[in-house]
Order: sequence, then structure tokens, then C-alpha cells
Amino acid sequence: MATSEYIPETSDVPSLVPVGRRKSRSHFQASMLAPLPMVLNDIVAILLAFGAALVLRAIFLDKVVRFSGIRHSMDAAPLNVLYLGWFALVYVVIARRYGLYGHILKSAGGAHELRMAAQACLNAGMLLCGAVYMMHNLVISRALVLLLTFSAMVSVCFRRAVWRQRRYRQYERGISTRHLVILGTNHVGYALGRQIRNETRFGYTLRGYICASESGLSSEVPESDVLGGVEELRQIARKYFIDEVVITESLPLERVIPLLKQAGELGIDVRSVSGYHTELTTNPDIEYLGAFPLVSLHSRTPRVISLAFKRAGDILLSLMALIAVSPVMLAVAIAIRLESRGSVFYTSERIGKRGLVFPCFKFRTMVMNADQLRKNLDSLNERDGVLFKVKNDPRVTRLGRFLRKYSLDELPQFFNVLRGEMSLVGPRPPVASEVEKYKLEHLRRLEVLPGLTGLWQVQARQDASFEKYIALDTAYVENWGFWLDLKILFRTAEVVLRGTGI
Repeated sequence: MATSEYIPETSDVPSLVPVGRRKSRSHFQASMLAPLPMVLNDIVAILLAFGAALVLRAIFLDKVVRFSGIRHSMDAAPLNVLYLGWFALVYVVIARRYGLYGHILKSAGGAHELRMAAQACLNAGMLLCGAVYMMHNLVISRALVLLLTFSAMVSVCFRRAVWRQRRYRQYERGISTRHLVILGTNHVGYALGRQIRNETRFGYTLRGYICASESGLSSEVPESDVLGGVEELRQIARKYFIDEVVITESLPLERVIPLLKQAGELGIDVRSVSGYHTELTTNPDIEYLGAFPLVSLHSRTPRVISLAFKRAGDILLSLMALIAVSPVMLAVAIAIRLESRGSVFYTSERIGKRGLVFPCFKFRTMVMNADQLRKNLDSLNERDGVLFKVKNDPRVTRLGRFLRKYSLDELPQFFNVLRGEMSLVGPRPPVASEVEKYKLEHLRRLEVLPGLTGLWQVQARQDASFEKYIALDTAYVENWGFWLDLKILFRTAEVVLRGTGI
């Protein structure tokens, strides 16, 4: 995604953010990277199947010829690994051909997916047998090839069944769904929208409709579901965190081209009902959303690898941090209980990625009725805009001032990171009352997971300017990466040790 137009071109954006450094990837690279987590999970399942095949072979075959079997296994070990790699590669290619790595769950359901996965394993096993035969290899155990094939069928199908059920539960809670708008208020658009709303297992959240023509709405589409016209796509995409637009009307080419250009700038996908815009597609791959065949007109480049590494780093570092600071957290909890009555922890409902509400954990640093007392302190607010900060807040306890100074009150948020509600680095999660006052451009900071620390915390924590607060968070959203996160974490450690938390 290109650098946002909402980042002010001023010195408010720090020099450690390399604005505009990102280069675009080809559509082929995007299509290869998008299913990468699924590919890696299937490969892990195949590796486990290979281990199971070795164990089964040792139990049922090698005991008959124990000594010769051990020597045979040692001699064939390098070749086993080579042929295992061939089996995994062939499986991935066939599974991709069967559409098992598409992000749209097929309307045929889980049974169809498992049948295709089992068939891909069988085909990979047959091609492995063919490779062994063509190489005239007498060292590789034919029994091991058969056991690998059937163990892979069980392992891959089990993994996919578990993954699908887990995703279904997330979709029912509105987690990890793709936000979609339908461009078209005709009968086709209404029927597609009704199917999406009735079937949460597709993994989509329908945000509404965009009116594609001046002919008006169909009799079925409620006017309250129409978000606006095509010319308002940018505002709609920002406000509702849109991932995809599906065109259900046949539009003139001169209207579709500007739409695709704008979609590229916004970083959203565009699909069309098959047969409507054939001049823009050549031999397109057709994917079904429910009963509707769709073709892709524009696909964004996903940052799958970066997101996977960021999540893995969050989990690993959070676990290490919790282990390291567990004695400190125990001591803080005891001190809070000794100082004042009430709960050790304070749970605040915060707005996370794409507007999802989550419980944010902190050590309690204020008196128990602090939320009720805040309305009496609005006149003392030292921040501008929607931010609220009082330096000598009378609600803060004596221990609370110490905890805030060294950011010890935020240690429980490592649990939020482990739960996937926060990241180590990102914009701080706002409360709902703040988000209600946001302008459209301010919603950019909600497009990523909120973090324990971020650019604003290490660059301008004591700055009262709301505009700088937004500029720094938006700069991070547009330019986040491994090295930027690492710099922020090191700067955070420096800020914490200096005790500048108040």
C-alpha cells in the first residue's frame, strides 16, 4: 500500500520512519504469498505423517527383520528426505490446483475440502512411486511410501478439519472476517448479500451496498443498507475497513478502470460476478462465494510473511517477558492489595484492530470509582483534541504514581498480546469515547493491532498535540516492519528505565 495521504508532510513524522520505501510486488508474488500459512501448515502435517510412517514401519515390518531393517533405514535416510521433499512439493502444487489455498471457503463445505486434500495426497503418493520407479531405486522402502501416503491423508485432513472448525468459531464471533461491500443494488447483489449474512462460515462481514447506477435501488435492498455511491468509495473504505468490493452489475469500462485504480490506492480487492467484465480478464480463475461465481479484477499484495513473523515475535517475546517479570508482577499485586481495597487488576474496554472491542488489562493505579470521578476533571485536561491527561490526577494512588512512572501498570497487557488482541508495537488502543470523536482520517490508526508501545510513546509521549499523536500513529501504520519495531522496542526500554511514564 502506498503512503497514506493523511500523513502530514511535516517534521512531525520522525526520521526513523522510512516513508514511501515500500515497493509493489507482482500479482504472481501476491498469489503465492497469500496462502503461505496454509502451505506451511500442510508441510508440517506431512512431516508429522513421515514420522508416523517411520514408526509404523518399525513396529509392523522391521521387527521381522530387525537388524537388516535398521541398516536399511540408515542407508536410505538421505534418499528418504529427498523423496519426502518431492512428495511435499507435488502435494502443494496439486492442492493449489484443486483450490485448497483460496481464501474463500467453498460452498461445498468441509467434506469437499477433505476429499480434495485426500485426493491430493493420493496423487502425490502415485507420483512419488513413479519417481522411485523411474530412478530404478531399490533402497527406498515401498512400504514406507505407502505408509507415508496414507499417514499424510490422515494428518492433512485432520489438520484441515481442526483449522476449519476453529475458523468457523472465529467467524461466528466476527473475528478474522473480511469486510465486504457489494457494488450494485440489483437482484443479484441483494441475493449475494442475503447469502453472506445467512452463512457466517463464508468468512465475510457484509458492511452494506454501494449504489452503482442512477437507476435507483431494487425493491429488496433496504435504503438503510446503502452506504453511498461509487464516488464515495474512499470514504466508505476508510470508515468500514473494507477488504473487498464485489461488483454485481455490468458497468461500462470507463467506470471500472477508475474504480480499479482507486482500489489499488486503498489496498482493497475487487471481484466481479463472472461474465460481467470479460474485457478485463483472460482465462480467469473462478472462485465461488456461496452459489455465485466470482473473478478477480484486482488483488492487493498481502504482507503475509511480515505478519507471520510479527505474530511469532509477539508470542515468543511476550512469553519470555512474562517469565522474566513474573516475580515483579507478584510483588506489584501484593503491594496494590496492601495499599487499598479493591481489585488488583483494572480491565478497560478498548477499541482494537478494525473497531473490535476487547478487554485491556492493567494493574489498578487509581481509586475504585475513578471512572465516575473523571467527569469532574475535564476542566483540568492538559491534552488537546480527544485525548485526556492530567499530570497530578487526584484519582491516582501513591503506588499508582510509581507504577505509571516506570510503566509497570501495563505489564498485564502481555496477556493481551498472547491472546492476539494486541501486539508489542503499534498504536495505543483508544477507548470508545475517543473513537466517537475521530474524524475519518483518524481511523487509519485502527487498521493494525494496537500495541504496548509505539512511535508516539517513544517520540512524543509528553507532547499535548493530538495531531502529532495521529501523525505518528499513521506513519507507523503505513511503514511498519521488523526493523522499525526493533528500534521502537529499544527506545521503549530506554524510556522506561528513565522513568518518563508520567
